[in-house]
This record gives sequence, C-alpha cells and structure tokens, in this order.
Amino acid sequence: MQIFFPKEEGTEIRATILPEVAKKFTDLGIKVVVEAEIGSNIFLPDESYRQAGATISADRLRSLSEADIVCRINKPKLEEISSLKRNSIHVSFLDPFNERALVNEFAKAHISAISMELVPRITRAQKMDALSSQANLAGYSAVIEASRTLTKSFPMMMTAAGTISPSRVFVIGVGVAGLQAIATAKRLGARVEAFDTRPIVEEQVKSLGAKFVQIDIGKTEETSQGYAKELTPDQIKMQQEGMKKICGHSDVVITTAQVFGRPAPRIVSIEMVEAMKPGSVIVDMAVSSGGNVEGSIEDEYVFHEGVTIIGMSNLPGEVAMDASQVYGSNIFNMIEEYWDAESKEFNFDLSDEILKGCVITNDGKVINSMVKERM
Repeated sequence: MQIFFPKEEGTEIRATILPEVAKKFTDLGIKVVVEAEIGSNIFLPDESYRQAGATISADRLRSLSEADIVCRINKPKLEEISSLKRNSIHVSFLDPFNERALVNEFAKAHISAISMELVPRITRAQKMDALSSQANLAGYSAVIEASRTLTKSFPMMMTAAGTISPSRVFVIGVGVAGLQAIATAKRLGARVEAFDTRPIVEEQVKSLGAKFVQIDIGKTEETSQGYAKELTPDQIKMQQEGMKKICGHSDVVITTAQVFGRPAPRIVSIEMVEAMKPGSVIVDMAVSSGGNVEGSIEDEYVFHEGVTIIGMSNLPGEVAMDASQVYGSNIFNMIEEYWDAESKEFNFDLSDEILKGCVITNDGKVINSMVKERM
C-alpha cells in the first residue's frame, strides 16, 4: 500500500503531513511518499521526512499515478484527476456542493473521493474532523489579526497617565471558530459579546466569560450535524437591526456565520459598517463562501469610512505549523480507523456511518446522497 502527499500549490502555506505523522504511517506498514519540498513553507527540510521513513518524490504526476491513496488539503486541479490510479482513494477538502465538474471527474476516473468537509459530527469521528480542527485555529487567527490591525490594545491597562479601557469585541456565530475567537479575545483582556441564532449555545458563551446577546428573530433550527439552518429574509433583517447597535459600540466585529453547503448569509450590511467608529475592525471569516459582510473582498483589506474589513480566506494558514499538525493527525486517524493490519489494506466499508457520510464517489458513480441531491 502506497500513500502520496503532494505539495500544496499556489499561496497555501500549510503542509498535509509533518514528519512525525509520516512515521506513524510507516509504522502501520504503509509506504509513504511525499513530494519534494512539501514542508518548505513551514521550514521543514526533505531530510526530516526522509528520517521519518518517507520517500521523497521529484515526479508529482508519476507519484499520483502510482499511489493507492492520495492525501492533500485543498481540492486538486481538474486535469490532475485523470492521472490518479484507477480505484485509488483521494482525500482532501473538495467543496463538493459547488464543484460539480470535480465530482463528476472523480466518478469518471473511478476514484473513491473522500471529502473532509463531510466527515459526520459524531463522537467516533471527532478525531477525523478536519473542518473543526482548522476552524478552531481560524478563530484564534482572526482575533490575532484583528488585534494587530486595531489601533487600540485589547486589555484594560492601569497606567500613571490614566486608565486604558478594554476593547470591545463582538463575535457573530458561535460554532467552533466563534468559540475559539471568544476564548482568545477574553484571554487578551477584551470585553466580549456574542450572538448566534441557536439559543442553545448561550451556556457555552457564558462559560468562556462572554455575554450572550439576545435578539428575537423567531424560531430557528439547526441541522442534524449541528450547523445553523438558513434564516428567512425577514429573520436576517430582524437580526441586523438587533446587531446594529452592538456593532456601533464595538471596536472589533468577527463574523463566523456559515450555512452548511450554501453561500454564507449576508448579515452585516454596509449601514451597520457605517455605524461603527472610525478605527474599528471587522474580520469576515466567511469571505471564501460568499461573505457575511457587505463590502468584504476575499484576501483583501477593505477600508470603508474609517472601518477596516478583513477578508482573509486562509486564516488557519496564519498558524501553518499547528494547522498542518492537526490536519495530518485528522488524516492519519481516518486511515488508521479503517486500516486492516493483516491484509495491509484500507477497509473500504461503505455501510460504515463515517464513510457513508464523507465518501462522495466510488466505483464510477456519485454515491453520496447529499451531493447527489444538490447535483
């Protein structure tokens, strides 16, 4: 059994695997091949992978065609799929609800494609939940970037020249990323308020020392996997009206609201941005899926009437070493879960609850029910 980890392309800083995780794979009896300079962006030389038992490949396409399993962070280029070995397994984030051509190409090439976004949020799958592990680091990075950009300090300071009041941070959306943003802002000494359409998260917000904002928008629901369901236009309007006052006295607003499989809801209007004080900062963590903030642009800083709107699409990449570590562990945990030590093969049981949820193509067909429904 051979597993290949190609180097991520473009501006991606993260690596799919670190040397210590490569060693875990080799200890299972799997031949590990990594593309040359896979860890160069996080200052890990090829020799560190070689010492862990991995083979270094200078021929990306050949390694793709020989591997039984290919693992990466981001979706592959469409033209690379035809290079994959027939009936092999491909593991990465795939954005399957929006990448119809990619999904069809995997099916056409007879590749078993595993989408890391679709790992079910059940207890047994927590160790494989890359979406949560990356969101956790993204929430941290969002606060650090906001604090760097803001012209004020986060904590209250008592000085001989007077008292500096703490910054006020408002977090919209209390999922994994939101909770980490709250915790990080509190550790930095800010006054933190948070809002979510799911009242059930109020206790979690309070346990972190923040204030939960109550806005009556009528009945709301969540999916079976714990994601907030899409709001109606009337509910969004009520939510915006309730949040406008809070945004007005906040120094930092961090939006994390995303709806599973759909574009992010636009919940911060330009009117709400203009209600904020000059020098304030907004971090739109949903910018890559459409954005929560009117005026935000992916991978750009937008300045609107004195307010900075940050639209960084790869916040986990700001802490690339840690993000690489936890993502590699997520991948290892998934493969180890289904690794048959005797036959030295991946036990591809599609009746298993986890695989049933995250495998999108197999044996030349699109098999994931959610993806098929959207297609």
